[in-house]
Amino acid sequence: MELKKNNTRHTAVLALLTAAALIIFTLESLIPPIVPIPGIKIGLANIITLFTLYAYSGKDATAVLILRILLAAVFAGQIISFWYSLAGGIMCLIAMNIFKIFFKEDKMMFTSAVGGIFHNMGQLGAAVLITENTAVLWYAPVLILGGTICGYFTGIICSLVFVRLKGFIH
Repeated sequence: MELKKNNTRHTAVLALLTAAALIIFTLESLIPPIVPIPGIKIGLANIITLFTLYAYSGKDATAVLILRILLAAVFAGQIISFWYSLAGGIMCLIAMNIFKIFFKEDKMMFTSAVGGIFHNMGQLGAAVLITENTAVLWYAPVLILGGTICGYFTGIICSLVFVRLKGFIH
């Protein structure tokens, strides 16, 4: 019976993390761009994905990420953005899951920076497939720089949150 109780609690925590990520994503969409460069945004919802990855597991982070992306696309009514977000999110999560091995909790900003780069590469890959045009790849250097800076920033925030919530995990 204890296993079921813990399983229910775990599911509830993941639901709360998904809701938090969706709320943060929605709030961030209301903020004007920080730089006048298309495609560059902070990616604050990634704080929740990174937190889930470090606090729980890659499987849990995947569930939170995919649910957040799906719900955001449904609520926003923009299905085309779903494919860009999904490609970027999955590439980001794969990279962060690998780099988590090298960067422990106190260095998660580096994991997040790598994730930011791969998020943008995933979105560029989706853009090439959707538009059937490789010209968008010229934009890669700008997105790599933006992904690195924004990813590092969100990693710092996540690290601060992680330290404060560490006692509540599991």
